[in-house]
Amino acid sequence: MNTPLIPRLLPRLVLLAAGLVTLGNALADGGRAMPAVVPSAYTAECAACHTAYPPSLLPARSWQRIMTGLDQHYGTDASLDAATVKHIGGWLQAHAGTTKRVAEEPPQDRITRAAWFVRKHDEVEPSVWKLPSVKSAANCAACHTGADKGQFDDDHLRMPAGMTLRQRWAWRD
Repeated sequence: MNTPLIPRLLPRLVLLAAGLVTLGNALADGGRAMPAVVPSAYTAECAACHTAYPPSLLPARSWQRIMTGLDQHYGTDASLDAATVKHIGGWLQAHAGTTKRVAEEPPQDRITRAAWFVRKHDEVEPSVWKLPSVKSAANCAACHTGADKGQFDDDHLRMPAGMTLRQRWAWRD
């Protein structure tokens, strides 16, 4: 039985369009978006204390060091059982950053000390990081409303509570 060409091609065209939209979104955010599938263990364990950072914000070597040093995770014991470490670590490795921007391993494997992070936030006064509504530069969600999805563009920003008039003016620059 001969079916017309359009109905036969329609499923393929829909898949192609969906793929192009996904690729467009990934390119638009510089590849920082959270992968479509996130292990529940990553969200449960890592996001319990801080932003569940998209793996593409650090190179694979940084993630490897972080996952092998959870007993001294930036001043906290964040130890996990071996199976969970292997599961989360493998996912982080598979989705680690490979772009030129993140190729350089930041000091102490801290995203907030990466050259690109410092450059992007150079207009933020140091006192803003200490506001009760912010607490530290690692609290991305204080300003980036889409941080949990890896959306850090200017379209998803909000001023944190407690900013002075001078800080708000600097923010607008």
